[in-house]
Amino acid sequence: MAASVVDRPKPASPTENQARTPGYYVRQRLLGNGPAMAGLLFIVLCTVVALLGYLILPDASPDANNGLVQLQKQPPGTTVTILRLPRLDSAAATGAPSVLSRLLSGTPAQVEEVPLSRYRIAGDTLEAQPFQAKGALAEPVRRYALTRVAGHTGTPAALQRIIETERLQQRTYWLGTDKAGRDELSRLLLGTRISLGIGLVAVLISMFIGVAIGAVAGYSGGWLDSLLLGVMTVVWSIPGIMLVIAISLAFGSKGVWTSFVAVGLTMWVDVARVVRGQMLSLREKTFVEAGRVLGLPTGRLLTCHLLPNLFGPLIVIATSNFAAAILLEAGLSFLGLGVQPPAPSWGLMVKEGYDLLGTRAGLWLTLMPSVAISLLVLSFNLLGNGLRDAYDPKTPLG
Repeated sequence: MAASVVDRPKPASPTENQARTPGYYVRQRLLGNGPAMAGLLFIVLCTVVALLGYLILPDASPDANNGLVQLQKQPPGTTVTILRLPRLDSAAATGAPSVLSRLLSGTPAQVEEVPLSRYRIAGDTLEAQPFQAKGALAEPVRRYALTRVAGHTGTPAALQRIIETERLQQRTYWLGTDKAGRDELSRLLLGTRISLGIGLVAVLISMFIGVAIGAVAGYSGGWLDSLLLGVMTVVWSIPGIMLVIAISLAFGSKGVWTSFVAVGLTMWVDVARVVRGQMLSLREKTFVEAGRVLGLPTGRLLTCHLLPNLFGPLIVIATSNFAAAILLEAGLSFLGLGVQPPAPSWGLMVKEGYDLLGTRAGLWLTLMPSVAISLLVLSFNLLGNGLRDAYDPKTPLG
C-alpha cells in the first residue's frame, strides 16, 4: 500500500512576514494617489527649470531682459530674422563668463541685435530693412559694410559666408514678446526661480520660528503658553497681505530678498498653532514621562523625541505654506510692493499684461503667467492633500 502524502503548508516568502515600517505605507499611499503624483511631477519639473535657469533659456541675458523695441507685443509663434552685430564698445572685450556665473546671473549681451524684415548683400555692403510691426512707421533701409558685420576683414565671398552662418539668426518667439520686446517664454521660465525660491525661504523661516514657538508653548504650558498663544492670536488676526506690506515698509526697501523674508515672517503662525496642539497631546504620553524620570534635558526631549513625531503634520503644512507664499508674492508684485523690475516675477508679469488689457497682446500676456501661478499652486495643494491622506492610517493602500 502506497504511503499517503501529507499536504504541508508552503513556507511563507520572506517578504510576506517582513515587518513594514510606517514610512513604507506612507510611500505606498502617496504613490497610489494619481493627482498627488501629478502635482509632484510638475513641481519637480519646475525645480529642474529653476535650477538650470539661464542655461536653458532662449534669452540668457541677465533677468531675460534683452528687449528689442521693434518686437514689442508680438503674438506667440512670431519668427524674425535677427542680425547680430559685434559691439564696438569695451563690453565686447570682456571674457566669456564661467558656467557658474552663467547659471546664477546669465550672460551679458556681447552683440547688438537688429530684427530684420528682409536683407540682401550687394558687393561689399549688407542692405537690411528693419523689422516693421503692424501699424508702425516704416524705417529706412540700413546699409552695413560686410567687414563691420563680420567683425574682421576678408574677401566678400568669405565675409558673406560668415555673415549667413554666424551673424544672421532665425529666432522664434514661441510665447510672443511683452511690451518691452522681451521673450515671454524666457521670462516665464526664469520666473519659476523666484516663485520656488520665495516659497522655499518662506517655508524655512516659518518652520524655524513656528516650530520653536509652538514647541515651547505646548510643552511648557501655564502662563508662557497663554502669552505665546496671545501673540499668535494677534498675528493671526492681521491680514497676511497687510502684514507683509508693513514688514516691507519696515525694512525700508523693496526687492527679491525683502519679499522673501517678509513673506516668511508672516506664515509662522500656522506652523506654531499645529505644533502647539500636537505638543499638548504628546507631552502626556508615557514615553515623555519616562524621559523625564530618566532625567533627560528638556531640549533633548523636545528635539530628539517629540519633534520627530510631528514630521508628518509639518510636511503637510509646509506644502500648504509653499502654495500660500507663491500667491502672496504674486499679489505683492502685482501691487508693486514685491519683486521689482526687471526681475521676471510672475505677479509682475500679470501686472504688465493687465495694463495692456483691451489690446490684442493684453490677453496672452496676462493669461500665461496667471496659468503658471495657478498650475504651480494647484500642484502644491494636490501634493499636500496626498501627503495628508498618506499619513492617515485609515486611508487604504492604492
